[in-house]
Amino acid sequence: MKRKLLALSSVLAAVVATPVQAQVEIQWWHSMGGALGEWVNDLAKDFNASQSTYRVVPIFKGSYDESMTAAIAAFRAGNAPHILQVFEVGTATMMASRNAIVPVGEVMKKAGVTFDPNAYVPAVASYYTAPNGQMLSFPFNSSTTVFHYNKDAFRAAGLDPNNPPKTWPEVALAAAKLKASGHKCPFTTSWVSWTQLESFSAWHNTEFATKGNGMRGIDARLTFNSPLHVRHIENLANMAKQGLFVYKGRGNAADATFVSGECAMMTGSSALYGNIKRNAKFESGISTLPYYPDVPGAPQNTVIGGASLWVMAGKKDNEYKGVAEFFAHLSKPEVAAKSHQRTGYLPVTKAAYELTEKSGFYKQNPGTDVSVEQMIRKTTDKSRGIRLGNFVQIRTINDEELEQVWAGRKTAKQALDDAVRRGNEQLERFERANKGRS
Repeated sequence: MKRKLLALSSVLAAVVATPVQAQVEIQWWHSMGGALGEWVNDLAKDFNASQSTYRVVPIFKGSYDESMTAAIAAFRAGNAPHILQVFEVGTATMMASRNAIVPVGEVMKKAGVTFDPNAYVPAVASYYTAPNGQMLSFPFNSSTTVFHYNKDAFRAAGLDPNNPPKTWPEVALAAAKLKASGHKCPFTTSWVSWTQLESFSAWHNTEFATKGNGMRGIDARLTFNSPLHVRHIENLANMAKQGLFVYKGRGNAADATFVSGECAMMTGSSALYGNIKRNAKFESGISTLPYYPDVPGAPQNTVIGGASLWVMAGKKDNEYKGVAEFFAHLSKPEVAAKSHQRTGYLPVTKAAYELTEKSGFYKQNPGTDVSVEQMIRKTTDKSRGIRLGNFVQIRTINDEELEQVWAGRKTAKQALDDAVRRGNEQLERFERANKGRS
């Protein structure tokens, strides 16, 4: 008995002496709610199950604006997350915050994790790459603007459900038929500035701002009060007066009105696909963003939306190693392809796109390749993206001014002139605050 007790005590002593290796926790702040929030949680869950060294903890921090503000405050307090999801309009601001972030390329290299920027979809990767060629953030949920429509509503209005409108004049005609058939909201849009000014500009190969839309420097200035822009906003205003276009609010407020069947057509994010597939009670379709056929060079290509993942500064080496391993996991062709197919976001890598195409997904789900086709076209200096300082504030200004148009309180020209003037004040403020930075 004595020998047994001695043996047992030796085993217990060995257990106590051997420390249990705790998992390295990686905090990931994000802004994905609903079905997309479930997707984010599943990504973390799958990664955590694939290894035992790291544990990614996704934390919902509200809207993109709210999470970015919270992260800035947290960084100043010394408790920022390891990974922060930032929407594309915050890119220039994050690029200027050198002390707060660590470039993703640097994180991957130091961790010894294979990372090839050329593996990512060029139009996506280039947006998050600095002028010196270094990738600053990890492409995650990249989207673009598309045209969603209700096929059941089209049939009821005598419209061909397999032949959606491709031009803005055709949208107006379809809206008139939908209204005549009883639809109170024939057409709406989410993210007004993104769809009707930013993507509209690139799609028509028309400048939104100088300096290559801000891609070549922080001294860019807004130019989206051109005759083409004024003409388009005037047309939407006339549609609003006739009840053909119904404004449903800022941000993605209009998304719910399409998914519910209230509105029959809308321009919005390709990432709405997952919500539609899961919750819509009607057959829907996806088509390209409408354009004006008399504009030379149109259609060109649409611009990026969605967000990327930024790595915050001030963390330990083993934590950065965990971040790198997580990003490598997200980049696996099968993981990236599954995310693309589930959400409607763009495939972040070329391999994910090829895998999806080979699987027959695009043939089985017509329209899901529209976003990819719009983004992989050859870009020009006027269409490869928009990267401006204080872009969040500029979008708010655009919302405010366009709401004056929909309400009949300002003409399209007055509103766009005022939006450009007020927006340029924001750009000047950003330039002064970041003088000398690239």
